[in-house]
Amino acid sequence: MALVAFLAAVFTFVEYSSDSPSLVEFRDAPPFNRVRFCALFATVLSLSVIFRGEAAPSAVTAFFQSSGSQIGQVIDFPFSPSRLMILTMPDGTGARALTMLRDAAGLSYLLSLLSIVWFVILLRLQEWPRHGAGFNVWINLPTFDPTAGGDVVKRLNRDGRVNIFLGFLLPFLVPLAIKLAAYLGAPIRLDDPQTLIWTVTAWAFLPAGIVMRGVALSRVARMIHLQRKKASANAGAKGVQSV
Repeated sequence: MALVAFLAAVFTFVEYSSDSPSLVEFRDAPPFNRVRFCALFATVLSLSVIFRGEAAPSAVTAFFQSSGSQIGQVIDFPFSPSRLMILTMPDGTGARALTMLRDAAGLSYLLSLLSIVWFVILLRLQEWPRHGAGFNVWINLPTFDPTAGGDVVKRLNRDGRVNIFLGFLLPFLVPLAIKLAAYLGAPIRLDDPQTLIWTVTAWAFLPAGIVMRGVALSRVARMIHLQRKKASANAGAKGVQSV
């Protein structure tokens, strides 16, 4: 895990240090990056405190465990993402392990939903991307080719809708993939606290990030559409004046 974190840090440093982007999207998009970072940090911290309470209980860990338990019970209903995560555990898993997984899944899923709502509110309040701020599509969308064919606005809106749909669907599909991997002889063991924390975090955070990407793409498409309308209106006004 430390090696993965180190490699990710090196890649991020190199990516942001270079003038020409390669893979990382929305380099110049503070709301997008800040919300994702805060959501990931809050999820890992909350789950770590919950599992810390198993070894070294305290008032803080008891508060997080109680909050996670209440949220887990509310979100745990038939066919919910939280219930599907619980069903990935093998037969014979202890009741305490199932309860911890339920609480972790419920809390992380709630945090992911709150991060999406927070992101949408920030976009509204900050009016991102601003029309006069000079949004650079190449810097923020290095993998998007405007010359690939088709209208840019329609492609961005389509990609945005696909991302939003996929983001809301993934929490239901990932447990199925984990269960399928177990049937194929490659089970993902969630009995280790570190593995459980990072697996549940990824299960909740990655779909939320995909939803936020879809919302951001839709906002960029809207900005381009408004700029086109403004340019067309200005051109029409100049034509009338020249006549």
